[in-house]
Amino acid sequence: MKRFVPDTNLIVRLVVGDVKDQYEETIELFKKAEKGSIKIVIMPTIIAETCFVLKTYYKKTAMEIADTMEGLLSPPWLEIEHRDALRGMWGFFREEIHFVDSYLLSLEKNEGYCFVSFDKKLVKKSTK
Repeated sequence: MKRFVPDTNLIVRLVVGDVKDQYEETIELFKKAEKGSIKIVIMPTIIAETCFVLKTYYKKTAMEIADTMEGLLSPPWLEIEHRDALRGMWGFFREEIHFVDSYLLSLEKNEGYCFVSFDKKLVKKSTK
């Protein structure tokens, strides 16, 4: 089965819907994955860049982005790299914690990783 990795512009088109033909193409791709004829693989780096674009270009709030990403990443038929961490990071993100720091905290909390950092504020939020 073919595995497709959507890049940032596909994810942005999907969640913003501002370019109609690209939005429709992306919807069709996701429908194929939902039916099981292809796999869609979501990479954390693509979600990170999508969040950056949504925040800087589209002026979305952390709350709006987190709500959107939770919905986007919820279908069980999506293959998501570090699924538990990526799906579990949005509470941190809503607190205006940077994407990467939110992801590190979630890797620790949800997947058992230990991160190391010189960022004292980040380390204070650590669960370990």
